[in-house]
Amino acid sequence: MKDNRIIIKINNVVIYVVFAVILLVLLLPLISMFGTAIKTHDAALTTVSLFPEKLADLSFENFGYVMLKVGFGKNMLNSVIVSIAVTLACIFCAAPAGYAISRYHGPYFRVYSVFLLLLQMFPIMLMLMPQYLIFTKLRITNSLLSVIISYTTSNLAFSIWLLKGFYDSIPIELEQAAMVDGCSKFRAYVRVVFPLTLPGIATVSVFTMLNAWNEYTVASVFLKKESAMTMTLGLQKFVQQNGADWPSLMAAACIATIPAILFVLFSQKYLIEGMTAGAVKG
Repeated sequence: MKDNRIIIKINNVVIYVVFAVILLVLLLPLISMFGTAIKTHDAALTTVSLFPEKLADLSFENFGYVMLKVGFGKNMLNSVIVSIAVTLACIFCAAPAGYAISRYHGPYFRVYSVFLLLLQMFPIMLMLMPQYLIFTKLRITNSLLSVIISYTTSNLAFSIWLLKGFYDSIPIELEQAAMVDGCSKFRAYVRVVFPLTLPGIATVSVFTMLNAWNEYTVASVFLKKESAMTMTLGLQKFVQQNGADWPSLMAAACIATIPAILFVLFSQKYLIEGMTAGAVKG
């Protein structure tokens, strides 16, 4: 019995060590990014170590230079505004649409469901030209509104189908019981159904927010003014014609990852529930 416990402990230690090595390998690009960000410009170009080899090579001035002197903070703020607006717009539109597809099964809703699937088949590049022509006529290019509309439309179909799966897992008898107690259809949805879909809402929020936060192609087409550029476009400031300012670029990349990491950490509980919802039935 004692030998079995020792073997189990040894196996656990080996498993933890293996996973720690795998995690270290996966995080190596992020570690290298941070190590380069805290090097001086000369040290970043002349050394190959992950972190500064000498105390004289250590510098945190790159972060201040990125945020204050180059104006990358404005780009970060633009990305925050766009990501929050797109996430809220997708939730506001996808929640009732997913509920309608889940609860109603008429011909109109079947056609609408097929139409959503067809939208998923078209790459975003095919929609850039018509969107650009429309936004030019509306005079909203070079504004955050253009990318907010584009990101919302590109993420909406996925959000609707994801929430539809959550509504399918909620028994309709709960709504009927609420209506028997005096709730209207809308009130039963708001007070009974919607709170049960919070894991799904969190899942949609994470995927939508990360897609909007990391998007580059659409923003590069619609946003040409420096004051309207998002974070991904702001990273171009540190890539010059004859090279790149690697310490500043890595410092900007470190700063750019912080909001996304914090958002995922805060919503991790609901995200795990959302990804595992429906895995076990009965």
